[in-house]
Amino acid sequence: MSSTTREFLGHPIGLSYLFFTEMWERFSYYGMRALLVLYMTQYLLIDPSLSDSVIGYTAIADMLRYLFGDLSVIGVSSQIYGLYTGFVYFTPFIGGLLADKYLGKTNAVYAGAILMAIGHFLMAFEPFFLFALVFLILGNGLFKPNLTAQVGSLYQPGDSRVDSAYTIYYMGVNLGAFFSPIVCGTLGQKVGWHYGFAAAGIGMLVGTFVYWRGTKHLPKENQNVIKANASEEAANENWVRPLLVIGYLCFVNILFWGVFEQQGNALQVWADEKTNWNVLGFDIPSSWFQTLNPFFIVLLAPLLNKVWAWQRSRTSEPSSIVKMAIGCGWMAVAFLLMMFVAGLAEGQEKLNVLWVAGVVLLFTIGELYLSPIGQAMVSRVAPARMVSMFMGVWFLSSFFGNYLAGYIGSFYDNMSNQNYFLIMVAMSLLAVVMFLAPYKKLAVWIEKKDR
Repeated sequence: MSSTTREFLGHPIGLSYLFFTEMWERFSYYGMRALLVLYMTQYLLIDPSLSDSVIGYTAIADMLRYLFGDLSVIGVSSQIYGLYTGFVYFTPFIGGLLADKYLGKTNAVYAGAILMAIGHFLMAFEPFFLFALVFLILGNGLFKPNLTAQVGSLYQPGDSRVDSAYTIYYMGVNLGAFFSPIVCGTLGQKVGWHYGFAAAGIGMLVGTFVYWRGTKHLPKENQNVIKANASEEAANENWVRPLLVIGYLCFVNILFWGVFEQQGNALQVWADEKTNWNVLGFDIPSSWFQTLNPFFIVLLAPLLNKVWAWQRSRTSEPSSIVKMAIGCGWMAVAFLLMMFVAGLAEGQEKLNVLWVAGVVLLFTIGELYLSPIGQAMVSRVAPARMVSMFMGVWFLSSFFGNYLAGYIGSFYDNMSNQNYFLIMVAMSLLAVVMFLAPYKKLAVWIEKKDR
């Protein structure tokens, strides 16, 4: 069977290579992220002799305390976490622009993978901690938008499988995210921090190898810069309104990601302090908290695909924008439950892990209603020669959202847990209103084309 006819879950075989490339890249990213706050708060920044050895740390800590007041170690760590995870999603805009104009998607993916591998291995050396984060940020900027954009390039315009393709691809993201805290988190917390970071670097190298093996199954335009022809230039004005809508939706997404990314920040700290991680006699590392969200993604994504297919057959499937509003609604419900759980934790030593697992289950449903749906929409709406750049615009909302998560997290130990999680509820509900209030105008501009 030729490469052009082979399939993967009813999709072009190239999707399988993108799926497993992203799986290994996310293994490396989430493995490192599961350890990052714990590494800073329990090792690197609590010992002045270690923190002073980190090149550039004193200047950054002084700047953060000048801007935000007398921050604790948790506060400084939260700010660094927010800056790192934020800039990871800022640089894809630049990486997408470079790929569209100069590099081509494939070359950009290779360059990004090499930079990220270097960053992961630099984490083994305390003085280069901040340099490692910079390499990871730059590498992700080249890698993330260009790999994601290639999913849409596997399909002809109008192919109804695109939404399903991005949901399958999203399962690859979360399969890697599921295994990474188990491997990297366990190595980091039980053996040594640097073993966990080294495992993340090896995962990045494996992902690069998988991508190399699959390049022949991807469209040739991935290797080249697509030149606009005269007819497309003349039609560019037809894209102005849809792209304005994408910009607005990205703005609203900031609120969603500011809430969602608490799972790697304040929720990780809460889970470490307030949850009993002794399960069936096994003392599980608290970094395994990070496995709950990807586990539920892999479990629920096929089910939601079937629900949407059933709704589609009855012409009752929600539009993309309504789905995203529904996703934010689920986030509000999740953090209402978290407020209740935080109340239970007062006066008790440790809570059963099932409570926090229930919270993660609810906001995972919200994530599935928003993230892959938005990526599929961008791949359909953006001009062919600008897909990577506009995928970068989509990820740009995650930059502001991740930084917002880090900024809010700096107040975590200055207020009650219930009040903190109430802020998450309010932000989620505000996002619902912002998605739905201008819906009629947005539908006129984009929904007919999007669907």
